[in-house]
Amino acid sequence: MPRQINLPPRSEETAEANTAESEEAQAILDGLNEQQREAATATNGPVLIIAGPGSGKTRTLTHRIAYLLASGRATPQEILALTFTNKAAREMKERVRTLVGGGSDSGAKGLWMGTFHSTFARLLRREADKLGYSRDFSIYDTADSRRLIRDLCGRLQIDTQQFKPRALQRTISSAKNQMIAPQEYENIARGRKQERVARVFGPYQKALKKANAMDFNDLLLRPIDLFEEHPDVLEHYQERWRYVHIDEYQDTNKAQYTLAKMLSARHQNLCVVGDDAQSIYAFRGADIENILSFQRDYPGATVVRLEQNYRSTESILKLADSVIDQNENQLDKELWTAKDEGEPVVLMEALSEKDEAQKIERRIRDLHVRSGFDYSDFAVLYRTNAQSRSLEDELRGEGIPYRIIGGTSFYQRKEIKDVLAYLKLMVNPSDRASLARVINYPKRGIGQKTQERVFNYADEHGLTAWQAVEDVQEIDSLSTRAKNAVEKFGFLVKKYASKAENAPAEEIAKGLVKEAGVLDELRKEHTRENLVRWENVQELISAISEFTAAEGEEATLSRFLQEVLLLTDKDNQYENEDRVTLMTMHASKGTEYPVVFVSGMEEGLFPLKRATEEPDELEEERRLFYVSVTRAEERLFLSHARSRYRYGERASATRSRFLEEVNPDVVRTEAGERHEQKKGRFSADGKETGGPGDSNYTGDDAHYYRQNLRQQKGRSTRARSGSSEQGRRTVRSEKATVVVFFGQDIGQKKLRLKFAGLRLVG
Repeated sequence: MPRQINLPPRSEETAEANTAESEEAQAILDGLNEQQREAATATNGPVLIIAGPGSGKTRTLTHRIAYLLASGRATPQEILALTFTNKAAREMKERVRTLVGGGSDSGAKGLWMGTFHSTFARLLRREADKLGYSRDFSIYDTADSRRLIRDLCGRLQIDTQQFKPRALQRTISSAKNQMIAPQEYENIARGRKQERVARVFGPYQKALKKANAMDFNDLLLRPIDLFEEHPDVLEHYQERWRYVHIDEYQDTNKAQYTLAKMLSARHQNLCVVGDDAQSIYAFRGADIENILSFQRDYPGATVVRLEQNYRSTESILKLADSVIDQNENQLDKELWTAKDEGEPVVLMEALSEKDEAQKIERRIRDLHVRSGFDYSDFAVLYRTNAQSRSLEDELRGEGIPYRIIGGTSFYQRKEIKDVLAYLKLMVNPSDRASLARVINYPKRGIGQKTQERVFNYADEHGLTAWQAVEDVQEIDSLSTRAKNAVEKFGFLVKKYASKAENAPAEEIAKGLVKEAGVLDELRKEHTRENLVRWENVQELISAISEFTAAEGEEATLSRFLQEVLLLTDKDNQYENEDRVTLMTMHASKGTEYPVVFVSGMEEGLFPLKRATEEPDELEEERRLFYVSVTRAEERLFLSHARSRYRYGERASATRSRFLEEVNPDVVRTEAGERHEQKKGRFSADGKETGGPGDSNYTGDDAHYYRQNLRQQKGRSTRARSGSSEQGRRTVRSEKATVVVFFGQDIGQKKLRLKFAGLRLVG
């Protein structure tokens, strides 16, 4: 039964006189290990708690707050605790209540605990009038901000087709995250896009103020303005919140860092909890330097390392440590566990992404049946959302229930449903829902009024919607321009429908998607989200290609759509059931599972290609690997494929450099053999070097068993180009390539033979 603790009122005399801790305060510390207890009782001055994964950081933080209350060092009103999710805030507050108030509100009443945004929105409700806002100001979400920016673009005569409001809003948000004001941004803007952003940024802020509104970024920036313009207000909150706590400090951005520094400046009682090795949100504005420089910012700070891991086996922790040790910018710590060594980490090599998915599915089924794991004990992690498609197909096909966390099921994503609607309309022109979905996507001048008149004409004349499209020139209520737009759309669909009998399904799909303008539409905005959507569409084309290869002559678009739609309909039966979890590596942070699969461990995918070009980004990818493997409690599987469909074509793949960095003593192959690494593949700057240790799989075909194994005539070749050395020959064709090694300084490059100008030297 939760115990009830009577909280003594805090005063300077009480705090100084309280040399002998009360029984209640000591009871708070029961069950904590030595390092957790040290962190909970370090109540004077700045404290940095470096908390490794599975080390009980939430437990430590809540016990520290409860200890402050039970020992009389603080009242609830004097404590501020900031988190990054409402769920974490609710859980922490409930734990504190249980520890000091028997589960009632009495023990923690007045305690401010919540996310950064919710906490400072609450503060601004009290103080906004000092900044020229009323206290009932509106908070604009992302959609509201984009609508406002769209209106401003119209007034400023900025082409929203060329400069999308979504992209402008994201750039403004990024600038505000870095505390860059409109005038400052205008001075540093370079290039056409940034110049357009600069034109919108200032008017956008003025429009927000005029509307008595703040966006999400303002909820952090306006309190800084408040404290700078009104030192008395800052002093009030400094005195009120004598103890400031921040969870997941490695994820703070510049504004959050500044707020923490301002509020704790008076008493210096700032306690931050975090793990630099789990800093994986730089793309959201998080700055790892905030935690790395904490001791420089707060000289004399108490540093406590929570290194005992209560989650994972020794083998998993050894692998995790060997990974993160490769990073240069990090705080020292070494995880350990009292758990057994456990099973070795298993490395699975697959021929293709389909083969990889099959291997993962078989492992799940085997462990479920033989070892008694529930389906909910399994998690499959991947770097990009597009990778879920092959995994979903395999799990569905074998009847294994699953759920997707942090994303939508592949076939339920908007961009995929848009393309499927085109394909369904081509196969079945009577599909009115599909017609309505894509008739004006991408925008082609067929607005809502035009659509209504077309559909009304169909209803009045007893026609299908598609028949009305074919008869569009007979619809008198439409303008000539609208008739021509609808007619052009009809010709597009009929053009590809006529090819369905003879052309391969993937060629039809690829051609229709391209000519319809879907790919161009997704390329208009150079944002991370649109790149992901573009990749997802390419992944759908890959799925059709795989279907065609597997089904042969029976591989029609109609059959593909039927299989996809039937599989999608099964989703509903898994509600509230025991299910395997599929999610991105980023979404996995904060979770734990008995069995974890980390898939797609190939160069260019994990780490992403662009990350290999920047040391800081490569280190973040490595931290992401560290986060992924430390989700596992008992069993960990790593997998990679020798080839993978990407962007509609099958390409050879090289296994990830991270597999050459892990501790080989704790890794075994599927056959139980020791993991053989190939060192020296990458130079100090992270670029692939090739050479004797190279493990590039160029030339290996995942479907080699379909080929004619008879020895081909001809001789092996070596290529020479300038000062280059030797390369491996690949198949001769228009797309034939050769991998040429240019020495240690440059490394190896893949060249298209058609353009390389190489000559045979033997």
